[in-house]
Amino acid sequence: MGLQEEFEEFAAKAKTLPETTTNESKLILYGLFKQATVGPVNTSRPGIFNQRDRAKWDAWKAVEGKSKEEAMNDYITKVKQLLEEAAAAAA
Repeated sequence: MGLQEEFEEFAAKAKTLPETTTNESKLILYGLFKQATVGPVNTSRPGIFNQRDRAKWDAWKAVEGKSKEEAMNDYITKVKQLLEEAAAAAA
């Protein structure tokens, strides 16, 4: 399986993460996903009154230097980690 296919598989699995997944983890995944699919940040930072979008933008900006492949690999690793933690918590 190629990296793109594996990335798409884990993007689908990420949607099954439990509601208990922390916002910090969700933001990390968001930033990596955007970096892998869009590339470097291409929008201006949302205003102070738009905290949710601003946090998402900051998470994306934080991984701006990563290549598409690095971002995909890091995303897959993070989803695996979160799925393992969820399974351990449910056991």
